[in-house]
Amino acid sequence: MHRLFVALPVPDDIAEPLLDLMDGPERLRWSAVDHLHLTLRFIGEVDGAAAEDVAAALSSLHLAPFELRLQGVGHFHHRRAGALWAGVEPRAPVAALAARIERAVVMAGLPAEGRAFVPHVTLARWSGPAPELQPWLTRHGSLASAAWTVRTFTLFESQLGRHGAHHEPVATFGAG
Repeated sequence: MHRLFVALPVPDDIAEPLLDLMDGPERLRWSAVDHLHLTLRFIGEVDGAAAEDVAAALSSLHLAPFELRLQGVGHFHHRRAGALWAGVEPRAPVAALAARIERAVVMAGLPAEGRAFVPHVTLARWSGPAPELQPWLTRHGSLASAAWTVRTFTLFESQLGRHGAHHEPVATFGAG
């Protein structure tokens, strides 16, 4: 089985300054700098044939380059877990790309994603009740990065291990 997702990796020069934000409430599990990405579609566990079908469907998508930048911070909290994140602007081109990827994944035979797409880069996660986040959110609310040009998107395989997940690029699409 292959645990897959499609994402935009955050360039190193944009990701590095995020390390300065990774200090705050206890119980947060901060993302490693090489794990910083904007998930366009979480696929989940699929067999080899389905993984090949997804890759083939994604290979048919071409991407008109667009600019993206980090802008602001926020958090999600669902029942027993949550995440701190950096937002992105502008949202329209990345949402359009995510919708095209969603259609390709469904055409490859996988079920549609039931959740609304909210573009973000996860900075930290927690389990259990939410820690006191307001001081951190206030301190970093004005986060803004330089813009970078998105020219490709990547299919990743996530391998879970004792020390967390390891994300391995499987294929990159969209150029040309």
